[in-house]
Amino acid sequence: MWSQQERFSADLREFARAARSLGYDALEVNYVVPREGVEALMEDGALPIASFHAPSPRVKHGDGRWSESFDLASTDEAERRQAVAYNAATLEWAARAGACCVVLHLGAVGSQMMEPERRLRRLFDSGVRQGEEVESLREELRRQRREQQSPYLEAARRSLADLAAEASRRGVALGLENRYHYHEIPQAEEALELLAPYPPELVGFWHDVGHAEVLHRLGLADRERWLRELGPRAIGCHLHDVVGLGDHRAPGRGDVQWEYIARGLPSTALRVFEIDQRQPDDAVAAAIGYLRERGAI
Repeated sequence: MWSQQERFSADLREFARAARSLGYDALEVNYVVPREGVEALMEDGALPIASFHAPSPRVKHGDGRWSESFDLASTDEAERRQAVAYNAATLEWAARAGACCVVLHLGAVGSQMMEPERRLRRLFDSGVRQGEEVESLREELRRQRREQQSPYLEAARRSLADLAAEASRRGVALGLENRYHYHEIPQAEEALELLAPYPPELVGFWHDVGHAEVLHRLGLADRERWLRELGPRAIGCHLHDVVGLGDHRAPGRGDVQWEYIARGLPSTALRVFEIDQRQPDDAVAAAIGYLRERGAI
């Protein structure tokens, strides 16, 4: 994410060199990076590529949509298959680059945020965090998702099976990521079920700190449950801080409580700082020491 700045737009090799100068020892290729950017990072060698965030490289489909808009949980079989194809291509690129992991978004129940969540977020931003209206919206959101989720979860399960087979063939692990919106897949109990058929070295859990934090703040999911129940299967994580409901801040520039991360994340899990392009160099550099002091890395 941090590479998406004007100063790096002409040559992503400059991004890799900047990241190295700030203390980082590897990169994750984000799903907005085009093919030429991935090739430049692979050729430069300033930093190794440890992971890819699927589906990357970014491709514009024939209908004008970007590759990341294709849903692995779609009930439209043609769309689901195209989503599998784009994510499978990422596994091929990861193997070529010598990356160990590919981070996977497994789709969603429906194509957009559900209205009760939209209203909950507006209330949160206005300072309303508890009360009858908030609780009513939470219950309505849970009900809507529960009633609609079955066909989407089945499609997601088939997509994961397709990609697990490809990951095994490529010798790359898949990391199933927890998501930012409640309608997205998986919830914690769904992650446990989806991962059960696979060895953790093939398909593991990828913990996104900011996503867990935001849903916790909305009262929709316990942030600590993810690592309490899925920590032993965690193969990687996205580390970023949160202000209100805004994530992807440099660690130390928000108010995440990092103790549960330090306690629940295995030492073997890959640590990726998923920091957005608006964060200044000094914050990006300071984030490493900040999390080291708190035992998260």
